[in-house]
Amino acid sequence: RNTIEMQAITALAHLTCSVLYFVDISENCGYTIEQQCSLFWSIRPLFANKELIVVVNKIDICPWETLEADKKKLVEDLAASSDNITLMTMSNTSEHNISAVKNLACDKLLATRVENRLNTSKVSTVMNRLQVFTPLPRDDVVRDASIPASVLEARDSMDKDKPKKSRVGYAPTKNDVTDDDSDAEMGDTTAKKTARELMWENGGPGVWAPDYRDVYDLAEDSQKYDAIPQILNGKNIADYIDPEIEAKLAALEAEEEQLVAELGAVIDDESDLEEEEEAAVTAIREKKTVMRQRSRFNRGQNKSVMPRHVRGRAKDMHDSGALNKDTIVQTLGDVGVDATKMIENRARAPKRGRSVSRRSEAVTPDDTDMADTSLSKGSLKKLKKSRSLSIKREHSLARSHSKPRDPSASGLRDEAMVSKAKAKEMIGIKKWSFGGRSGEGDRTQSVHLVKWMNTGKKRNGTTYCR
Repeated sequence: RNTIEMQAITALAHLTCSVLYFVDISENCGYTIEQQCSLFWSIRPLFANKELIVVVNKIDICPWETLEADKKKLVEDLAASSDNITLMTMSNTSEHNISAVKNLACDKLLATRVENRLNTSKVSTVMNRLQVFTPLPRDDVVRDASIPASVLEARDSMDKDKPKKSRVGYAPTKNDVTDDDSDAEMGDTTAKKTARELMWENGGPGVWAPDYRDVYDLAEDSQKYDAIPQILNGKNIADYIDPEIEAKLAALEAEEEQLVAELGAVIDDESDLEEEEEAAVTAIREKKTVMRQRSRFNRGQNKSVMPRHVRGRAKDMHDSGALNKDTIVQTLGDVGVDATKMIENRARAPKRGRSVSRRSEAVTPDDTDMADTSLSKGSLKKLKKSRSLSIKREHSLARSHSKPRDPSASGLRDEAMVSKAKAKEMIGIKKWSFGGRSGEGDRTQSVHLVKWMNTGKKRNGTTYCR
């Protein structure tokens, strides 16, 4: 199972809930009824001690009554396997039994939770304190709410004396009177509804916004509530809208497609390419499409990016890598570049080495010098030491400098280009020389004594700080 299915199974196993198991009897989901029932029996142990509703869905496509008998029996066996399972039909398209399924699931879950609470040990102590009384009717007389006549008269007088507020300049609401006489009566008064009343009538805070168009000063008051046009460069855009623009656009697109088809047929007929060239062009286009799709696929994969020094290397005997010389020659040969000479030059390029000399192989003074008996032992020792130091100095200089290369080996054409490259290099070095002044890499000596720590009268004790 995948991760989402395992999360659902874990939730079913640990949550106290009401489970809805949907069965698609139309089989448009891609699974047959037998497979859906088999899935139910495989996860049936997870439904223990839980309220379960088997919902037969999509009855608008395949009615429950017209379902085959053997398939109907499979679904009915699901509901008959336990007492806490209920079978219901539903359709999302026709909204049949949607509310009934929701209400039944909530009621069953609520009843289960109440029952679990009643089964706890604390319920007995609480139930002993509760006393519920249910009044019984003493006769068959219906007794409605009694409102005194004086209260009804006061209400009528308040409604009559309350001034009606004008609705001039405000959008109509559901509480406004629509009778002509009432409108005329409201128009005669000068009272208006307050902003608070209008706010609560039109959705409350955050929903209603005052209509400021009532205070617009226009030549005609009837134009206050007209839609404001879109103005561009002093002209109304609505004046330039063509009502037949969509039909004209469709005709233009159809004409363009026809011209493109005709032009393509002409180009195919009058092509100057040979069959081999056309095949090569087609192959190149197909390869570009494949490479573009492969790039999009690799870009969308959720994996770490390989470092640059690892990319292209051989992974195993089956994958030689993109940096293999045979792979490079084949790849560049596909695009028409001969890479054999480049590979040969790369193989012949001189490599920087280091000559290691052992102490036992160090150069000793010549036999003539050693045979010269006129020199003392101290002179011979000094001569031997000076020669060994000179040899070490030569080895150090050889290691600190690269071996001279041929211009073609370093990617340059001739000696003139080598001299130009060295001149460019010196210009870059001069940029950081600062004219011989000190830079951030030079050592600086800060002040040893801090003034605020060594200023003032000296007191008893240490003399490190004053």
